[in-house]
Amino acid sequence: MSALSTTLTTLDHIILGKSQAVRLSLACLLARGHLLIEDVPGVGKTTLAHALAQVLGLSWQRVQFTSDLLPADILGVSVFDRATQRFEFRQGPVFTQLLLADEVNRASPRTQSALLEAMEERQVSVDGLTHALPEPFFVVATQNPHEQLGTYALPESQLDRFLMRIELGYPDARHERALLGEEDRRAILARTAPALDAARLLELQQAAASVHTADLLLDYVQALVAATRSRSDIRLGLSPRAAQGLVRAARAWALLDGRSAVLPDDVQAVWNAVALHRLELREATDADAAARSRLLRGILESVPVPR
Repeated sequence: MSALSTTLTTLDHIILGKSQAVRLSLACLLARGHLLIEDVPGVGKTTLAHALAQVLGLSWQRVQFTSDLLPADILGVSVFDRATQRFEFRQGPVFTQLLLADEVNRASPRTQSALLEAMEERQVSVDGLTHALPEPFFVVATQNPHEQLGTYALPESQLDRFLMRIELGYPDARHERALLGEEDRRAILARTAPALDAARLLELQQAAASVHTADLLLDYVQALVAATRSRSDIRLGLSPRAAQGLVRAARAWALLDGRSAVLPDDVQAVWNAVALHRLELREATDADAAARSRLLRGILESVPVPR
């Protein structure tokens, strides 16, 4: 069994009945992307983030986002040292390989935006000095639905930094029964051995980036993205960054299948996770996510698949 197959099997053993979400999460990290998990409390968002860090053998830090959290609480702060008569930078929790930003939409927009440079540039600037972040570096953020009290919608600029957004949903009856009868997932996770390490993960990221993407496949991606920009019911279509992310995610999905070239099926498999959170309708509705999902499905059905 390959390292990636072992990784998926281990994650599936911890996160029961959510193999699609687990696979998307791993593909997101293989594509060097950041992951946003949105769902109601208690369905396993934080457990999935913990499982990714543990099984991939990464160092990680967790930040509980609250309304009084400050940017310095994430990035770090310069402190004057009397002994040396100099300011010394004390690193914040962002200096880790996997940062779990728990309930990210409970923090103020100012604090949310403190993650922007770190997510995009993989570095932070404090007091005019730039500090590089570890490699690999991921943000796995969880958020509650926007209609819940005490939440702030993430700005478009930050949403676009997340390569994928996924939902977990409630488990089916069989897997929920297993959750009730088995020991706590945290106990299982605590004794789970890593299937990878940071060095091997970097190699797999390079392998994902080198998966062949034919010109016809790139034409297909471009047509899908263009379709989101030409509809009258869509106010904000997919950006060039989103198009690049769609290609990276499709390459990672192909690698998980053990293939050296991307197929249209790979693009379709990651399409919703990459596109849904970036799409903005002209008329928002109470069922906005469902409406956007229908639009994306319609675009997939209307754009010809290369043969």
